[in-house]
Amino acid sequence: MKIGIISDTHGCLDTWKHVFDTYFQGTDLIIHAGDVLYHGPRNAIPAEYNPKQLAEVLNNCPIPIITACGNCDAEVDSIVLNLPILSPYTYLMLNGLRIVVTHGHNLTEDAKQELAQRLKANIFITGHTHIAALAKHNETIYLNPGSPGMSKRPDGCGTVAWINDNKIEILDIATGQPLFSEVLA
Repeated sequence: MKIGIISDTHGCLDTWKHVFDTYFQGTDLIIHAGDVLYHGPRNAIPAEYNPKQLAEVLNNCPIPIITACGNCDAEVDSIVLNLPILSPYTYLMLNGLRIVVTHGHNLTEDAKQELAQRLKANIFITGHTHIAALAKHNETIYLNPGSPGMSKRPDGCGTVAWINDNKIEILDIATGQPLFSEVLA
């Protein structure tokens, strides 16, 4: 099973199209950790900002998309999107893996670990920071795919992640090179 993982698209249409065509084509599922359409009040409006068109593209995506609500997602977004977007948490069971998805903007590191332990999460996915991260603590893998179009990495590279067979990788979307990887037990 191949799963695409993304967060913080913030209405960046061209970046979504690039990520989908290059990395998510042929995946079985796409997980989005929130901040789908709106650029947010603290962010500059990206040149490619087109939330209306991005909503249309997401609505016509041939691959199922599962989302969690980000701090920039609102009820109005649920009116234009044909996918559930207002739940702060998504809990998935895939191939025996327990996957928890939340934007993470209102969780401390301790709270994330407590929740992951309580829900027996194998993978705990967040977004919000726009900085890709992958770490294993106890039996849980913590993943933040970063942001493909509004990255806050020091090198500015946009990132996404995927689960491909038994490996999680965070990819630089410009080069396709894995920046981080973790093998699933």
